[in-house]
Amino acid sequence: MAKHSLHSAVSLVDRTLGDALEQQVAAHHRRRLHRLGWERALSGGSSLWADGSPPPRTGNALELLVDGETALPRIAEALRAARSQVTIAGWEITPRFALTRSESRLVVRDVLAELAERLPVRVLLWAGAPLPVLRPWRLDAMAARRELTDGSRVQVALDSHERPLHTHHEKLIVVDDEIAFVGGIDLTDGAVDRFDGSDHPYRRAYGWHDVACELRGPAVGDVAAHIALRWREVTGEALAVTWPEKAGDVQAQIVSTVPEGLYAGAWRGNFRILESYLNAIRAARRFIYLENQFLWAPEIVAALRDKLLRPPSPDFRLVLLLPSRADSGEDDTRGQLAVLAQADEHGEHFLACTLYARSAGVTSAPVYVHAKVGIVDDEWLTVGSANLNDHSLFNDTEVNVVTGDATLARAARIRLWSEHLEMSTEDLQGDPVELIDSRWKPIAYEQLARREAGATMTHRLASLPHVSKRLRRLLGPLDGLVFDG
Repeated sequence: MAKHSLHSAVSLVDRTLGDALEQQVAAHHRRRLHRLGWERALSGGSSLWADGSPPPRTGNALELLVDGETALPRIAEALRAARSQVTIAGWEITPRFALTRSESRLVVRDVLAELAERLPVRVLLWAGAPLPVLRPWRLDAMAARRELTDGSRVQVALDSHERPLHTHHEKLIVVDDEIAFVGGIDLTDGAVDRFDGSDHPYRRAYGWHDVACELRGPAVGDVAAHIALRWREVTGEALAVTWPEKAGDVQAQIVSTVPEGLYAGAWRGNFRILESYLNAIRAARRFIYLENQFLWAPEIVAALRDKLLRPPSPDFRLVLLLPSRADSGEDDTRGQLAVLAQADEHGEHFLACTLYARSAGVTSAPVYVHAKVGIVDDEWLTVGSANLNDHSLFNDTEVNVVTGDATLARAARIRLWSEHLEMSTEDLQGDPVELIDSRWKPIAYEQLARREAGATMTHRLASLPHVSKRLRRLLGPLDGLVFDG
């Protein structure tokens, strides 16, 4: 009894301090956006589109590319077919990273060097952390630039216009001003292999689930214009931007995060990814499905919590797919899951899940969820580089694609659910809420029970426990206060 009372008291203190600190962070964000004239990012509007420029554009083609095994060869194909120019903006690049793995290994440095012999190739990278407290740091970025440029005509610029302890996090490729790749996949190698497939076999430390998209049509011009803004500020070179002709029937909008005070061309910043997410969450009627690396932005958590406290319909569902253990921010996210679980009093509306490899002889290797995808009511879809934390929504440069194309949003959901539930797309044609209750919940709960019992998993999807231990609720808000300007 005494142990239980102590635990309850600690939990109460933890929750009280966490709530108070989150309120301070949210108030700080509101003051900051008010000062910049960006109140609409928090207040939102009646439309699912973000206000301002660039607007939603019609006439696009958009294809979801799930996991590196699908996306990276498609990127390689587009690069090799380039006719006029290639522009890349990334967080980090490993020059010897292989884009293809079948008959021959096509590595980034080689394909860019070959292209640069006949057309302009520009690569814009984050300059890295000035101190080795974040990865990559300055020496890593300088080494990558040397390897990409030595003996080649590739142009590489390092962008050091960042807020303290924040990054240029976007992952963008534009080919011939006709094709753009936007998403979460970095062209970099390390302890894990980003060239992973839908079955996520155990390789290296753990598997890697990620998502990008291939975009054609007028919205490609908006991606190119974003890169051109940053390129001009870093190098002084103004790049011509053209908006392509119609390529399909999808209406799409490019939204970004650009912190204020970094670039003369966007001195008051841009916070339309935050605006887009909040608009969609508040408008949700039946379900919200989010895949993300992190979940601890107080504004996003508060909007989700409100949905659970006051469900817009009796069968409303919120499903999250997150890493079992994020490389940073793990405790922050797990604490916020407890906030959402507490809001879902009867446990009917909310489900948090993660993924594990199921290779022979491997029972507990996690699949790292690095994707940044949001789907609401099969009517709204976003794919991009932005995590649901303060870094991505306020302080790092990020780019997402948003569409209100219901056919595309539904197809994206079914494609992702087919992979995670290990079911055919034909078996997932029914009502999404019914599928959550009849497929997601039984599989997720059973697999968590099997893991906790030390039994072999029969599916890769498992429920993610939402624990809130002492101080876990404090870490995300504290990060926001310390590192947010």
